[in-house]
Amino acid sequence: MQTLELPIILVSKSPRRRQLLEQAGFQFTIKPQDVPEDYPDDMPVEEVAPFLAQKKVRASMHALQGNGVLLGADSVVILDGVIYEKPKDRSDAQRILRELSGRKHTVITGVCLANERQERVFSGISRVHFDKLSDEEIDFYIDKYQPYDKAGAYAIQEWIGLCKINKIEGTYANIMGLPVDLVYQELQYFL
Repeated sequence: MQTLELPIILVSKSPRRRQLLEQAGFQFTIKPQDVPEDYPDDMPVEEVAPFLAQKKVRASMHALQGNGVLLGADSVVILDGVIYEKPKDRSDAQRILRELSGRKHTVITGVCLANERQERVFSGISRVHFDKLSDEEIDFYIDKYQPYDKAGAYAIQEWIGLCKINKIEGTYANIMGLPVDLVYQELQYFL
């Protein structure tokens, strides 16, 4: 249980990552950084999330204290080799959800853990199977849950995850925004 006692500094504004760390019993403080979420155009889509997580942590090294470990994360939704980012507006959210409807997509959450001695970068990978979504269901979901701050225009812990996802491969927590199982394992290297 020593891993749970390591002081983590979460460099993310995500309420979902905060919730997952709390539920898992980690000790942590939150020191989010505003870091542009840009990446090279020619970067393979599978490398984008860990690249962005590492970028956030490297921009936050000044926040390290004592034996703390910085934790940065970023999630991407991928369908047919295309990254579906946070929707720009209502019509973009509708478009994204129509494209995900009735299909299987991949969620990759990249994580970077670092202190002054080392850095570990890794990813959780999950596959999500959506049922068909009608236009009425898409509009209901967007109106009620306002998924504008969510990659792929949805959150698995909301209505869409409860009623319209029929199968997941990988962990629920990874789809929610943090592969907690992998974070726990990788923190062993910081003891």
